[in-house]
Amino acid sequence: MWEEDREDLARRVVAWLIGIIVAIGVAVGVWYWYTTRPTPPPAPAAVRPAAPQPAGNTEPQVSHPVPTEGSSAALPALNDSDQVVHDSLAGVLGRNPVEEFLVPQNIVRHIVVTVDNLPRRKLAAELRPVKPTPGQTATTTQGEITTLSDANFERYAPLMHVLQGADVRALAVVYERLYPLFQQAYEDLGYPGKYFNDRLVEVIDHLLQTPEVPPPIQLTQPKVFWEYADPNLESRSAGQKLLIRMGPANARVIKQKLRDFRAEIVQKR
Repeated sequence: MWEEDREDLARRVVAWLIGIIVAIGVAVGVWYWYTTRPTPPPAPAAVRPAAPQPAGNTEPQVSHPVPTEGSSAALPALNDSDQVVHDSLAGVLGRNPVEEFLVPQNIVRHIVVTVDNLPRRKLAAELRPVKPTPGQTATTTQGEITTLSDANFERYAPLMHVLQGADVRALAVVYERLYPLFQQAYEDLGYPGKYFNDRLVEVIDHLLQTPEVPPPIQLTQPKVFWEYADPNLESRSAGQKLLIRMGPANARVIKQKLRDFRAEIVQKR
């Protein structure tokens, strides 16, 4: 099993929270669901803080500004924002998909920490804003060779159905309206003087660089958990490994949604 399979079983016993949302980028956060090594997940405040900023210079240096004029006055405090974020997403994606996939607590904070961690080797399992994919990793074994089964790619079909039907422009409008909440959560994470939308664009670009790996994708199990047999794949970030694990067809859909969302949140100059 992969580490996330064991985590899912444990969370059924202790009623844990979960994973990442495509809320702010439909797919960006899909990506957020899996870790592959049995190390304790970092707490949000411990996730690679930015370099200290000089006193009196905490205004973000912005490369990709988000238009938020007049939006913050109508927003609740970050710690009280779950309902408005939930309802805003339900208005775009539909109430049933949001109820099915979204973890309803600390939505903005969990999105921000997950997005920030996607280019890293690890994701904080208990900080994921999206519920785990049902079932365990499906594999096929012939002789001494084990590969990811096509059935594993099919596990993501319900989520992919939601993503394919998502209105990227409408999600971008929601993101812009709620942006002050994302910015505050990012600064609270340890990034004063940094701008969350710039980080989001950086993460999207990183995910778009994920190679397309045609099946069969060979696995190895040196101890308890599955790993990619190809060291080049195993050494990649958590976000890129997730896209590979979802299969080429699913990854292509997600990448296109990411491109579309990026175009919406990067102002034309």
